[in-house]
Parts: sequence; C-alpha cells; structure tokens
Amino acid sequence: MEIKRDIYLQRLIRKEKNGLIKIVTGVRRCGKSYLLFNLFHDYLTGKGVDGDHIIEVALDDRSNKELRDPDNMLSYVKSGITDNRTYYIILDEIQLLGEFEDVLNSLLHIRNADIYVTGSNSRFLSSDVITEFRGRGDEIRMYPLSFAEYSSVYEGSADEAWDDYCVYGGLPLILSRDSAEEKAGYLTSLFQKVYLSDIIDRHNVRNRDELDELVDVLASAVGSLTNPVKLANTFKTIKKKTISDKTLKNYLDYLIDAFLVSKAVRYDIRGRKYIGSPAKYYFEDVGLRNARLNFRQTEENHIMENIIYNELRIRGFRVDVGVVETSVKTDDKTSKKQLEVDFIATKGNEKYYIQSAFAMPTPEKREQEARPLNAIGDSFKKIIVVRENIKPRRDDMGIVTVGIRNFLLDERILSD
Repeated sequence: MEIKRDIYLQRLIRKEKNGLIKIVTGVRRCGKSYLLFNLFHDYLTGKGVDGDHIIEVALDDRSNKELRDPDNMLSYVKSGITDNRTYYIILDEIQLLGEFEDVLNSLLHIRNADIYVTGSNSRFLSSDVITEFRGRGDEIRMYPLSFAEYSSVYEGSADEAWDDYCVYGGLPLILSRDSAEEKAGYLTSLFQKVYLSDIIDRHNVRNRDELDELVDVLASAVGSLTNPVKLANTFKTIKKKTISDKTLKNYLDYLIDAFLVSKAVRYDIRGRKYIGSPAKYYFEDVGLRNARLNFRQTEENHIMENIIYNELRIRGFRVDVGVVETSVKTDDKTSKKQLEVDFIATKGNEKYYIQSAFAMPTPEKREQEARPLNAIGDSFKKIIVVRENIKPRRDDMGIVTVGIRNFLLDERILSD
C-alpha cells in the first residue's frame, strides 16, 4: 500500500538544491523515513538521478551503528562522492549521530552535496543549534496522516473511515492492522515502549509515574485551558500528589520536544497581543491520545476539535486560541466578558477564525457558537465546523458553516 504524502514531497522538491540542510521533523512513526527513502528516492530516480548519487543512511538501523560516530560518517559520505555531479545525502534519525551539528556543517562544505535529514525530537532545532547552523537549516515539519491521506487508501465507507480515524488516528502503520485489537495493541505499545521510553532516556526522568500521570491528565482534558500551576493544583487536590509546577513545566516541554503534544496559546484579537498562560494542549495523533486512556474516553466532540487543530497545522498555519472581549448588558448594568474563538489560523496574509461546534441542534446553540465570531468585527473569514455532513453555507453575517468531512477533504473551503 502506497500512501501519497504529496504535501511533504512537494515541500521537499521546492527546497531541492537550495544550499540548506533540509530537516524533516515529526513524531516517530509518522512516515519521515518513508517520505525520504521511498517517495523522494523515487522522485529522484524518476528524473534520472543515478542510484550511486543517492547516499542514504538509516541511523536507527543497528547495522549502521559504526556510522553514528561523526568521523566514520564523514569518511563514509566523502568516500561515496567521486565526481562533480550532485549527490543527495539522506540521513535518517540524525539525533543518533554524535556531534551531528559539526557533521552537518562539514557536509555543507561539499559543494555538490544536497543534504536531507530527519529527526524525531526538536533538540537539534534549539536556539544554540540554530546559531551553529547560522541560518543554514530548513525545516519541513511532518505529521501523521491527515484525514484526506487516510481516507484515500482506506478500504471501507466514508463513515467507517471517519469512525476509525477518530478512534485510531493517523499513524500510517495503523492501516496495516486489521482488527481493533491489533490497532489498539500497536498504539498502546508504541506509546509506552517508544515515545515515553525515549523521553525518559533522553531527559533522565527519574520519576516515570509523574510523567505518566501528566500524560493521563492532558489526554483526559484535551483542548482545556491549563498551565503548570493549575496542573500542580490538580495533582494536589485530585491525585493527592505533590509535584512542583517547575517539574510539570519540564515534563510539558519534553512532550512537546518529542512531538507528542503541541501547545496553542491565547491571543487577544482586538488587543492584538498574546495573553500567555493558560494555554491549550493537543495531541499530535488522536489515536495515541485514545490509547493512553485505554480507549475509554473517546468523546467525538473533543477529538474533532483536536483533529481540526492538527489539520490546520498540516496545512501550514500557525494556530492560536482566540479571545475577544465584548460588552454584556444584564439588569441595566454593562460588564465586560471574554468570549473564546477555538482557533485563529494564520499564514502570511491569510487569517481565518474557526469554531469547532460538533452540533447546533437549536437556534440558541447556533447563536452561542456564532457570538464570538460576530464580536470580532473584522473582515477575515469566519467558519463553524460541525459533525453533520453538510456542504458549506453562509449566513447573513458572513459566517460559513461546514461539515467536518468537507472541511478536512477540501482545502478550498478556507479560501473560497
């Protein structure tokens, strides 16, 4: 089964031979290796690049252990370059290479080398490494399968595809598991044996139970406003455990670095400024989130919100949580009230305000969802996404309501 990841392949192609190190990042098992070793490799050979001009090393392969030594790696790559034509150097899981910053900077001195690497944590994109690269790194951020990618190869109806995607998420290998038991077992094992173990080993976490508890809390309250102080209070009052807010902040940073969760901060729309704490946390893959809770809490409304957030980021948007202040009159008194817009999606000059409403069975519910959008007062497009399978329709105030599947399968809905 070949899953086309055209959005990422085209991003790679646009950056080809740009003189920078192309760094493909993303959570482990999201398809980075497949993108480079299969899709990009086929693109190169398809346009006539000889196989011996494509130097590929999978650093997580035990047989390549010696190449994790920086000097051995440099010698290996240089020995394969024998003429003046372009050589494509592809290194998978670069964080396993010792002194990889020096190695990559050394490879940049090879004038006919075009360099591509992958990594499963953001350590090598930290500020000190960016300084080391001096602007010579170019990130391509990769995600698990979007619903469009998932449904393009799913064997079943559209309704079945959506139901499975909501439960098991978009890690590509899920599609090769036939039964619910196999899918659940794969995700549960992956979370424990790969993701959390990586974090614990990398950051020398001494108390795994604390990290486990934090992940459970985030999974149970996905998309809720929180911060390390609130989390510390939750542990104290509900879990009967004392964990400092500093420790919890470190754990949150570890989870973000491993691309397991991401953070959406609040933005004052009228004041045009970031508010900061508290923030919302979403899971990179809803299947991993569900597996963490043993598939007990699969509320479709929260999962749909998480999927919309991920979809916007896949499409290259910066995504924030919107806050708009409005005046409310009660009993002849006027007071200020903050209303929340689920997402502000921004990319260059593009901006969209999006509400994840799940269902609007009554006029009152629709008015409740539309109120924050109507209070914004600017001309950027405003959208309400519902679970019902409906085509886009615009009301008198210019707000577009659309079904979730149409929203996910048709990128033009944002711009039309």
